[in-house]
This record gives sequence, structure tokens and C-alpha cells, in this order.
Amino acid sequence: MIKYFFKKVPILTLVLMSIMVLPSCEWTRNVFSGPEKSRTTGWSLGDPAAGEYGRSQIQHQDPGPGMVYIEGGTFVMGRTDDDVMFDWNNMPRRVSVASFFMDETEITNFEYREYLHWLSRVFRVTHPDVYINALPDTLVWRDPLAYNEPFVENYLRHPAFDDYPVVGVSWVQAADYASWRTDRVNEWILYQNGYIEINLDDQRATNYFTTQAYLAGHYEGLVRDEMGQRVRWEDGLLLPRYRLPTEAEWEFAALGLIGTTADENIEQGRIYPWSGSNLRSTERRSRGQFLANFQRGPGDISGIAGSGNHSGELTMPVFSYWPNDYGLYNMAGNVNEWVKDVYRPLSHETVADFRPFRGNVFRTVARDDEGNILFDDIGRVQYEEIDEEEVQGFRNYRQGNFTDYRDGDQMSAIADGQPVYPAGETLINNEARVYKGGSWKDRAYWLSPGTRRFLDQNKSANDIGFRCAMDQIGRPAN
Repeated sequence: MIKYFFKKVPILTLVLMSIMVLPSCEWTRNVFSGPEKSRTTGWSLGDPAAGEYGRSQIQHQDPGPGMVYIEGGTFVMGRTDDDVMFDWNNMPRRVSVASFFMDETEITNFEYREYLHWLSRVFRVTHPDVYINALPDTLVWRDPLAYNEPFVENYLRHPAFDDYPVVGVSWVQAADYASWRTDRVNEWILYQNGYIEINLDDQRATNYFTTQAYLAGHYEGLVRDEMGQRVRWEDGLLLPRYRLPTEAEWEFAALGLIGTTADENIEQGRIYPWSGSNLRSTERRSRGQFLANFQRGPGDISGIAGSGNHSGELTMPVFSYWPNDYGLYNMAGNVNEWVKDVYRPLSHETVADFRPFRGNVFRTVARDDEGNILFDDIGRVQYEEIDEEEVQGFRNYRQGNFTDYRDGDQMSAIADGQPVYPAGETLINNEARVYKGGSWKDRAYWLSPGTRRFLDQNKSANDIGFRCAMDQIGRPAN
């Protein structure tokens, strides 16, 4: 095999390969092996005589379980084809999105029940309302003129629906799930690396792991004797927060333009998460097959029986159909998905060029008069909104809540003006959240990533689910 290799590969190619490899190996050895000296002071990093400050050996971020890497870039966000609804609430504008991670599928019934099981085990005695508040609303399946009781009774709980996307979850419940998932994944990372032991009998009331409590030194758990140390955020072992994707991130990931680019040129624009304007596959082996499940026409949810291209009677298992070029499943059809943004119809007029998002409420950790971190009654770190006194002298922001900031209404341009979207007086307010993607009961128009709708963050529906995202920290992968 070696002789064959040297016969087939020219000597010049081998020389060039060696030149390319050697600097990379040298850099890796300097960073990861042996004691390293400070480039600016000369002290040996990690030396007790120098205060034991050293560089972490973890120089990149790993994705969370179930997530895929989304390489960021620039794209035209908004409706780029005919707006047949004449909403004009998502006019095209060019923005840039940073690289991030995203769940390859929507969160399933089984995965959400794992969350419910944990809440029940930890809080059922002391705070049963925590579990009750997290329950999806199964009554979203009821229809005055349809027999949907089997879905009310079975969709969330029966194992036949384990791999179907969870529905009946509000935006608030989805955000709470993402926060819980952050803590469980980081707890698992510490356990797998030998920094803590898990004792399920002790996980009750306020005595359980949260990432923020651990980093603040308020959670000990059962530290393994052989480790004898705590992990810092600077060590790079723990993952950043799971969260809902922003509208820009979701739309960018759904389009999957990475599959249509060459030398920074987009060779073909997209209406849907796949190329072309067709809703059926044009590939030879799957020609004619629908690429997503959606309502094809009045009364036509699933097509004709026996056709071999059944769209599903309602939702479908999350790995159904073909993924887009990022490897994401069902970014069109199946269920709509919550995103992080607060809804405004005219947000396109004022948007950041980089990582656009509406809904910023800047907060800080709440502390008592002695500087101690405050926790709520179930052991979570409390946060409070930054007030105007704390931002005096800042150049980049002058308040804590920017939900109404330049949101398109005339009064928002006046410093002391009241917002035109007051809570409780209009459907469009600071609790209106965007959802996107189209669903099993939507027409094809809503399958385009550029379309958008909104719903109160405390409401839910039988066609809205969610998936999580995570920041990619540091240099983007190539």
C-alpha cells in the first residue's frame, strides 16, 4: 500500500503536503503540550509560583447533543417572492448572521416528556405547580366540528407518537425547556468528566444543579475526591445557553443557501428550504414525492390513500422527508416553530446589520445589600432589569428594555412617548412572539422561510412546536 501511494503521488505534491502540515503540528504542540510561558510576562502558566493561572486545553466549542453546525454569513432576509397576502410585514433587507448551532429536528413528545419527568421527580412534593405549568395544552386538538379526542388523549403520551413534534407548548414553556436543557447538559458534562457525582435522592426542592449556581459557587453536589476542583467558565468545558433561535437565524438556517453558493455567489435563490419552485422532488428515485407535509387544498391534508406519497394525517415523525443543506429536518411543514423575537410588523425599517433581533431586555444578576446572589423559591438565580441609573455614561445603550425601540410607530421616535402597542389593548404588544415555517394544516405559501406570523407568548396551538439553538463561541469552523 505504501509503495502504491508513493508511485501515484508526485514528489512535489509530497513536499507541499509536508510544508502545509508541519506548521500546523508545531502550533498544536505549543498550545496543548507541556508547560506554556506567558508571551507578555515570561512566567510559566499554571506554575504555583505564578498564581497557577494557565491556559485551558480546550480551544474550541463542541456542539450540544442533537445539534448541527450552521455556518453563518450574509443573506437577504424577508419575502423575496410575491407577497400574496399583502401583509408587507417582512420586507427584504440584507443582514449577516453569526455561526451557531441548531437542533436538527423539532423537539419531540418523548424529549419533552423527559423534561416533564425530571420536573415531577424534583418538584412534585415541594412545588407541584412547576410541573403543572410546564404541561403542554393537549386541548389544542379539540375542534367544535371534528372528532379529535384521540389526539387529546394520546398525542403527547402514547409511545406511537414519541418521535412526533411536541405541540401545545407556549413560547414561555419552550424558553423554560431550553433553560432546563442547558443545566442538564452541563451537569452531564461535569459528571462524564469526573467533576461531580450524581445522587438522585438529593435532587429535591432547591438542591439541584444549575449552571449559574454552580459557576457562582452555590452548588457543590457530590464532588469526586480525586478531582478536588471546580470547573470555571474560563476552562471552556461547559456549553453556553440553549435558547430559541432568533428570527434571522431561523430563516437563514431554513433557506440553507450554503448548498447553492460558489465563490461567494448564490447561484440560485430559494423560495423554500430546497432549490426550485416545486413542492415535489425532481430527483430520479423520488420524483413526484412531496418534500414536506402541508395542506394541499380544501379538505386535502394527506392526499389519496395508497398513493405511496402520504403526507401524514397531521404531523409526521421529525426525521420524515429530506433535510436541507444544513442537515435540518422539517424547516418547512410538519409544525410551525417559535423563534425568540418579539413581533413588530414594521421591524424591517430599523434592523441591525449583524445578528438582528427584537426583544432585548438587558438584565443583571440580582443581589442583596451585601452583594449576595439572590435565588428564587425553586433555586434559580434571579435577574433584574438594568435601570437607567446603571447605564449613565454608556455610549452603546441608554436603557434596559429595547422591545419598543424604533419599532415603526410614530411615538417610539419620541424619547418620552408611550408605545403604540400597549399590552392588553392590541394583539401586537411586547408579548407577541414570532413563529415561522408552515405546518401540516397550512397552505404552501407559509412554507417559505420569509413568511412570518405571531401569537401571544403564553398561548399555544396544535401546529406550533419548537427547536433550540446555541451560540457558537470563538472562531467559526471552516
